[in-house]
Amino acid sequence: MVSCDARRPRPGAAPGLPDDPRAEVAAPSPSCPVEIALDALRGRWTTLVVRELLRGPRTFSELSGALPALSGKVLTDRLRHLGRAGVVHRERTAGWPSTVRYELTARGRELGPVLEALWHWGALPRSDSPPGNA
Repeated sequence: MVSCDARRPRPGAAPGLPDDPRAEVAAPSPSCPVEIALDALRGRWTTLVVRELLRGPRTFSELSGALPALSGKVLTDRLRHLGRAGVVHRERTAGWPSTVRYELTARGRELGPVLEALWHWGALPRSDSPPGNA
């Protein structure tokens, strides 16, 4: 079971993962850091929107141009979701016409290495055999 609360290693804990003293928990918890991270990245296109914003602040039009198969409705939904998750900041510039720019918060920029790790994991060869039967 993936840990939700880093405390102290316990015999039999997975290497490299924080240990959870509540290891008997059998259901996801909304307070679990892993669940919080997965919720922030949920939904198709979300990781691609974050990827584009890792390249720097963008307007809605720039994001649409970078992801042409993404509908405006879905892009709006993803940007709102990422805003509520504290990943994206929306700023309207002064002047006429005003422009809205989206950029990652400090918390959002921390997702860069996470997405890179997910990419590397996803690029590993798949195996249809159960672990230990390779």
